[in-house]
Order: sequence, then structure tokens, then C-alpha cells
Amino acid sequence: MNTNTKVAIGFSGVLILVVAAFIFIAIVQAQQSRPEADVGSGAGPASAIRDDTRILDDADDGSVTVVEFLDFECEACGAFYPVVEDLREKFSGQVTFAIRYFPLPGHFNSKNAAVAVEAAAQQGLLEEMYTRMFETQKDWGEAQESRAPLFRQFAEDLGLDLTEYDAAVADPATLQRVESDFDDGVELGVDSTPTFFVNDQKVQLAAFEDLREAIEAELDR
Repeated sequence: MNTNTKVAIGFSGVLILVVAAFIFIAIVQAQQSRPEADVGSGAGPASAIRDDTRILDDADDGSVTVVEFLDFECEACGAFYPVVEDLREKFSGQVTFAIRYFPLPGHFNSKNAAVAVEAAAQQGLLEEMYTRMFETQKDWGEAQESRAPLFRQFAEDLGLDLTEYDAAVADPATLQRVESDFDDGVELGVDSTPTFFVNDQKVQLAAFEDLREAIEAELDR
């Protein structure tokens, strides 16, 4: 390996660390800028799931629970979406799958998308809006202006009551619900998306199959 190659590899490694540090600092600053009443106690949530967590699939025995902290504008979350769908089918009836909102500060419409999904969930159409967001991510992701009108169109297409939807989107409690997931995620050590917890254990992802293997390990216990 010549000297130029070594220098290039070393520089790339430093650059990756700098970018990762920047993202983490942005997350912490966003969390710290919230009103004190919205921030966790500092002790950290006992579990990755709580009573008001949005559930996609609810297994009767509840022996294995998968919680995904996600950002609807995140390309990595979009890449994992079909993987999660396959796992939901594979482990139907055996595993509870839940989502937590974790809109990254660097994504212009991620919080708008999370609020839209939460508003749909309040009318019982969580999965439908969750699916629509990921299936259309390439159409609106990375936009630098609000895509809230497009998300409202999704709501209309799905047959939501638009008066109720608009009221939910405008209600500060809906945004607070999204931000409370984000705050819990920070306390749990979430610093990127997607981040998965299987029975409250954070999954270290190096490949798509790592999530399946973590689920199977818990099922085998």
C-alpha cells in the first residue's frame, strides 16, 4: 500500500468520526433545547417501549418485542423498511413490532412526517401512513421546504377525517408526543437511525441479517 493510499484511508477514517460526532452533538443540542418539562428525568427510561408506544404487530405472548427508533426521511430507515416487513411476516404472531419517532435534526421534513404519522395513528391508521411514508420517501425526502401539504394529501388518500387530522397536526400535544420519543431515544443511547432494541437490548447492526439473528436468539431462549 503506497503512502498516498494510507493517507487517504486515514483521512477518510477521521472524516467519518468527525461526521458522527457532529450528528451526535446536533442530537444532544436539540434534546437540551427542549423545555425542561419535556425532557426526561435523567435516570433514563427503564424500557425501549412504554404504554403509549405505537404498535405495528402485537404478539399475544409478548415474549419478544422489537422496537425501532426511526426517521421517516432517513435513507437507511427506508432501506431497512422492506427488511422489517419481511421479518413481520416471518415472525407473525410470535414477535411484537413497535416504532418510536426519532426525527433527526438534519432532516427538514422528518418531524413533519412523524407528526403526520402520529395524527394518522390517532385515527387508527398508523400502519397505512407508516407504509405510505416509506413507499414515497424518494419523492419527498431531502426536500428543503415543508412537505406537510403532501402528507395531508396522503391523509386524504387514506380516507382520514381531514378535520380531525388537521386538528391533530396543529395540536402541540402531537408534536410533544413525537419529541418525547426522541428524548427517550437519547436517554437510551440512540444516536442514529434506524436503531433497534430487541427485548430492551440494543442491536449492533453491521448487516441486515443482524436484526433477524437477534430476534431468533431471543425466541430460542
